[in-house]
Amino acid sequence: MQGDKAEHVHEVFSKIARRYDVMNSVLSFQQHRLWRHFAMRQLPLRRDSKILDVAAGTGAWTFSMAKRLGPQGHVTGLDFTEAMLEVAQERLATCPERDRIDFIHGNAMDLPFEDNQFDIATVGFALRNMPSVEKCLQEMLRVVKPGGVVVSLELSKPDSALFRRLYYFYFYKVLPRIGSLVVKDDAPYSWLPESLIDFPNRHQLEQIFVDLGMTKVKSYPLTMGIAALHIGYKALPGQETM
Repeated sequence: MQGDKAEHVHEVFSKIARRYDVMNSVLSFQQHRLWRHFAMRQLPLRRDSKILDVAAGTGAWTFSMAKRLGPQGHVTGLDFTEAMLEVAQERLATCPERDRIDFIHGNAMDLPFEDNQFDIATVGFALRNMPSVEKCLQEMLRVVKPGGVVVSLELSKPDSALFRRLYYFYFYKVLPRIGSLVVKDDAPYSWLPESLIDFPNRHQLEQIFVDLGMTKVKSYPLTMGIAALHIGYKALPGQETM
C-alpha cells in the first residue's frame, strides 16, 4: 500500500510540476502565501542556520528561507519527483541566494543524511502525501540536532462543523474540476481531496509530534483551520518531552 501511494504521488506531481505554483495560488485564493509568511515568522532562524526542506517541490519555501539567511547559512531542498526538481533547478540558476541552496533527489522515508545534521527540518504541503506521516516526521526528527526544530505546514480540517461542510464542498467538488480544466487531466487534482481523507486533523497531528518525543509542541490553525502549522523541538539530552 505504501509503495502504491508513493508511485501514485510521484506520477501526479510529475504531471503538474510546471503548473504547480500557479495552481496553488489559484486554488487557495493566494492564501498559501499568507500561510508561508506566518510560518516563516515562527521559525527560529539564525543567519547561519542549516535547514532541510523535505518534499521541497519547485522550491518555493526553500528560496524564501534562504533569503533570511546569511552567507554561512544553507538550505537543502529534497524531493523524490524529478520533474519538480527540474523546475527548482531552473529557478536556482537565477536566484541571488543560489550559493546557500542546493537541491537533491531523495526519499523522505529514508533521508540520506546522518543524525543531527540540521537546525531546522521543514515539510510544506506534502506531509499528507507521505506513505507514513509518522515515518516522515521521525526521519526529520532524526536529522535535526538536539534542540533543533521540526516544522509542518499542511492543509487541515476545520474545527467548525458549519465551516467544515462549506469547505469540504469546495475542496471535494469544486477544486478538482478547476484543476482538471487547467491541466487537462482529472487525475492530479482528484488526488488532492483524496490525500486529506485519512490525514490527521490538527489536534491528532499535534499528538503525533508529542508521541514521537518532541518537546514544546505547538500547532496553529490558519484561515479558520483549512491549514495548520505544527512546530516541535528535538529534546536536548536529559530533557523530558511535553
